[in-house]
Amino acid sequence: MRNQIKKMIKKENGFTLVELLAVLVILGIIVAIAIPAVGNIIENAEKSANESEQELIIDAARLYFIENDGNEVDVDTLISEGYLENQGEDSDLTGTVTETDGEYTYTE
Repeated sequence: MRNQIKKMIKKENGFTLVELLAVLVILGIIVAIAIPAVGNIIENAEKSANESEQELIIDAARLYFIENDGNEVDVDTLISEGYLENQGEDSDLTGTVTETDGEYTYTE
């Protein structure tokens, strides 16, 4: 009985330091690859959101020009006239939409 207990005590199962270091190196490589990829995803999402926002502003300006005379309108007017919704206090919508020969341009 005593011999069996000694064998059980000597039989230690676990990870060696080298195995743990290998796992840490692999995790480091994965993180080094993942961080730039996530950064690119965020950057592309912001760019896409900005482009969509500009398209919405131009569409609102088209509606404004149909109902009102003129060829230039600013975003504040579009919001106050009800063509655009104000997205809260942290909304930074500014700029002007100009119509020239059927082409609409948005400038901030």
